[in-house]
Amino acid sequence: MIRQRPIELLAPAKNLECGIEAINHGADAVYIGAPRFGARAAAGNSLEDIAALVQHAHVYNARIYVTVNTILRDEELKDTEAMIWDLYRAGVDALIIQDMGITRLNLPPIPLHASTQMDNRTVQKVKFLADVGFRQVVLARELTLDEIAKIHAACPDTLLEVFVHGALCVSYSGQCYVSQACFGRSANRGECAQFCRLGFDMVDADGKVIARNKHLLSLKDMNQSENLEALLDAGASSLKIEGRLKDVSYVKNVTAYYRQKLDAILKRRKEYIRASSGTVKLAFRPQLDKSFSRGFTDYFVHGRNPGIFSFDTPKSLGEEVGTVKEIRGNYLTVAGVKSFSNGDGLCYLDERGKLCGFRVNWVDGNKLYPQEMPRVKPKTRLYRNFDQEFERVMQKKSAERKIAVTLRLEENNFGFTLSVTDEDDNRISLAMPREKELARTPQLENLKNQLSKLGNTPFEAESVEIVLSDNWFIPSSELSDLRRRAVEKLLEARRINYPREVWRVPETHHAFPAQELTYLGNVMNGAAAAFYHDHGVRRIAPAFEKEAPEKAVLMFCKHCLRYSMGWCPVHHKVRSPYREPYFLVSSDGKRFRLQFDCKLCQMKVYAEE
Repeated sequence: MIRQRPIELLAPAKNLECGIEAINHGADAVYIGAPRFGARAAAGNSLEDIAALVQHAHVYNARIYVTVNTILRDEELKDTEAMIWDLYRAGVDALIIQDMGITRLNLPPIPLHASTQMDNRTVQKVKFLADVGFRQVVLARELTLDEIAKIHAACPDTLLEVFVHGALCVSYSGQCYVSQACFGRSANRGECAQFCRLGFDMVDADGKVIARNKHLLSLKDMNQSENLEALLDAGASSLKIEGRLKDVSYVKNVTAYYRQKLDAILKRRKEYIRASSGTVKLAFRPQLDKSFSRGFTDYFVHGRNPGIFSFDTPKSLGEEVGTVKEIRGNYLTVAGVKSFSNGDGLCYLDERGKLCGFRVNWVDGNKLYPQEMPRVKPKTRLYRNFDQEFERVMQKKSAERKIAVTLRLEENNFGFTLSVTDEDDNRISLAMPREKELARTPQLENLKNQLSKLGNTPFEAESVEIVLSDNWFIPSSELSDLRRRAVEKLLEARRINYPREVWRVPETHHAFPAQELTYLGNVMNGAAAAFYHDHGVRRIAPAFEKEAPEKAVLMFCKHCLRYSMGWCPVHHKVRSPYREPYFLVSSDGKRFRLQFDCKLCQMKVYAEE
C-alpha cells in the first residue's frame, strides 16, 4: 500500500483580504503577520482579522500560520506570551518563530515552525530543531535538491518547508546585519531597509572601477514552478510562496498558478495528496509574468548558475512584449505577438542600462500612443510591468472554491430526512416532519434542482439522490429552508471535526551542534540564552542588535560577485584582471569590503572602517 504524504501549498497574506483570496485561489495554508513581532514590521494584523481568516480557512481544512519571527528583547517576552495565547484562542494552527526564548514561555499546545531566519541549512541544525520540538522547519533558500534530500533522509518525520516563488534575500536569512549597521533598522527585528537593492560602484584595491552604479547585490525572483516534483521527491512537504508585502492581485495570480501546477503532479503521483479540501474554479488564466518580478531564477536548486542576479534594476520588469520597430511623431510601433490595452505600463532599459518606463494612452493594433513619448530607440526590447486588462480582471471575483457534497432525500414515518455528506466524510442528517401529500406533476427533477442550489455556500452538489416511495409534494420554500439548515449544520460539523493539531514543546537537553554562539546566534534575551545553555552551548555572545562586534561580517552570501564577473578560480579557472580586495561603494560614499571564501563557496560583506 502506498504511504501518502500530504503536500501543502503555503501562500502569503499581508492582510485579511489577501489571506481570504489565497484560500479561495487554492492555498492549503496561509502565513500572516502577528499584531506585533513578525519579520515584516509593515505587515502586522489585528487579532480580529486573524480570527476571521482562521474561520474562513478552516471551512476548507486549510491552516493559518502566524509569524512571530523577530528576535525579542527581554521586556517584550511577557507581551509576546500574552499575544500567543490570544492567537491560540483565535484558532491559529502554528507559529513561525525565530527566537528560542519563545520556547521558554508558558505556551499553549500550538505547533512551532522554525523560521528560515534561524538559518536552517544543515542536517545537524534541522535535526536539532526536530529533536527540541519544532513541527516544521523552513529551509534556507540556497539549498540544492541534494542538500534537501540529505536533510529529509536524516529527519524523515520532520515537515520541510521550502520557498518556491518570490523575492530573494541575497544574504542567508537571519545572517544579514547590514541594515542594522547602516541604518539602525534590524532585519531580524522586521525592519529591513533593503540595502541589497541599492546601486553600487565596484572598485578594486587600486581604486579601478569594475562596475559603475549597478545593483550588484540584487537578485532575480525565485521561480521553482518547473522543479516542484523534484522538490517533493527530495522531501519537501510545504511549498512556500514569498510575499507578505505583496498586493492581492499578486497573491491571487501566483497562488492559482502554483495550485494548477501542483494539482497536475498530484493527479499523476498518488503518493502525494492535497493537504486541504475543495476544488478551485478560476475566472482567469494564471500567468506568473503578469505579477511583480525582477526576472526569474531557480537559484541554486540544481547547483550554482550564472542567471541569478539582476544588476540593471531592482524593479519589476514584467513580461517581454516585443521590440520597438519604429518611432513616429506621437506614437511608436512594436514588433511582437502580444496585444496591448489602453493604460498598460511599459518599460525598457536604455543604452546606459537604466530602467525607463511610460504609460500607454491608447492603442491602435501594434501602434502605441504614450502619454509622453519616451526617448526610446528602434530595436529596444520592451517589457510590460502593468497589464491594464489583467489587473481589471484581478480586481473582480476571480475564483471560487467548492467542497463536493452528496445529498440524499428520503422519507421516514413522520416526514422526510435530508442527509448531506461532504468530500471529507463529514455527514449530517436533518429531519423535516411533514404530512405526505401526492403531487399533481412529477417532482423528481424539481426536488433535485432545489436541493442542489448551494449558491454562495462553500459547497457544490456532486450528486443528489431522491429515495421516495411515491411522487410526494414538498413546497420549494420548505426545501429551501431544509437545504439552508443542512448547510449550517454541515458547516458546524466541519468546525467541530476540524483536525487541529495539539503540540507541546518537550523539555529536552539535546546538544546544539556548536558549543559557542557568536552574534550569528541572534540571542537577544535571557530566555534564549538559557535555552542554548541548557542545550550544551558554553559561550553565548549577544545579538548584533544588542552589542555590535567590531569588524563583523554584515552579510553572508551564496551569490558571489567574483563568480558573476566570470573570475571564479574554482568554476571558471580564470584570473581576474583586477587586484583584490574588491569594494562596493554606495551613493553616499560608504565602502564595503568583499571577501571570497571558496571553501564554503560564499561571499562575505564587511563595512570598511
